[in-house]
Amino acid sequence: MLNTGPAKLPSAFLGCDAGFAAADTAIFGAPFDGTVSYRPGARFGPQQMRMESISMETYSPYLDEDLLDRAIVDLGDLELPFGNTELALKLIQEQAAVIVQAGKKPLMLGGEHLVTLPAAEAVLANYPDLCFVHFDAHADLRESYLDERLSHASVMRRLHELVGDDRIFQFGIRSGEREEFVFANSGHISQTLFTTKGVEVLAERLGNKPVYLTIDLDVLDPSVFPGTGTPEPGGLTFSELLAAIHALKTLNLVAADLVELAPQYDTSGISTAAALKLMREVLLLLASPVETKPTVIEPAETETVETDSSSEQVSSAAGTSSKEQQQNVR
Repeated sequence: MLNTGPAKLPSAFLGCDAGFAAADTAIFGAPFDGTVSYRPGARFGPQQMRMESISMETYSPYLDEDLLDRAIVDLGDLELPFGNTELALKLIQEQAAVIVQAGKKPLMLGGEHLVTLPAAEAVLANYPDLCFVHFDAHADLRESYLDERLSHASVMRRLHELVGDDRIFQFGIRSGEREEFVFANSGHISQTLFTTKGVEVLAERLGNKPVYLTIDLDVLDPSVFPGTGTPEPGGLTFSELLAAIHALKTLNLVAADLVELAPQYDTSGISTAAALKLMREVLLLLASPVETKPTVIEPAETETVETDSSSEQVSSAAGTSSKEQQQNVR
């Protein structure tokens, strides 16, 4: 079942309760972790983010912007079948297509990283020259993993098959098989290891091309973000990732996702708090400010009252009667 009606608090993401027709950007959750090979639980990420979002401010002091000045709708989580990967991916693709074909920008909450594939397919149908900016600890470029081509470990390889060379830009990568790095370095993928160096020049490189931003939250160091299925030491600090996201402000972002929050591995809640703040910043880059018309104050109406000796102007707004005005004249 696809969603077009807004979710409600505590189910809706804070400040994102515009109707679908009025919205510029639409959030939806893809609670799927069916190909996870280490620690499952990313399917609980979307709902946890919504539940805890009520404690977060809608205003960003980093950007001096507010979610309340955006028209965003939260469509809630999809109902995805457990154990049927192909059907789950089909439902995700259909939901993203509904959003994109309505002229809106999707922001998807995962879920494992494989959910990016069907969402990206829907966006690609409307934007044939779509490029990808990818933050992750893992390259996700395997041809297959555990004999499965549809896997969280192969999602970027599948995307490369759809878009070709020079369309995927990876940052923060620090883990993978040798074959993945050989593939990337053979001219197929722009890959930056360990850091976000070079993200600040993407605008010059991509121009006005449409961009899909995908953030695997395990790009953060486990000391910052322990609540994920496959933690990798040596990652980015929160400030480094936040600065990299802000560096994308001038790009033509048309879609985004945040994936791989597994909240049960972090009872402190710090991982969810970090994910929420990043989500707010991404939403403020993705959604367009709502245009507001300036308030026009009309001048008070006046009426002319004739007297025997002269004419007087009487303010209707002040509520003074013509008889009283005439007495004042006398």
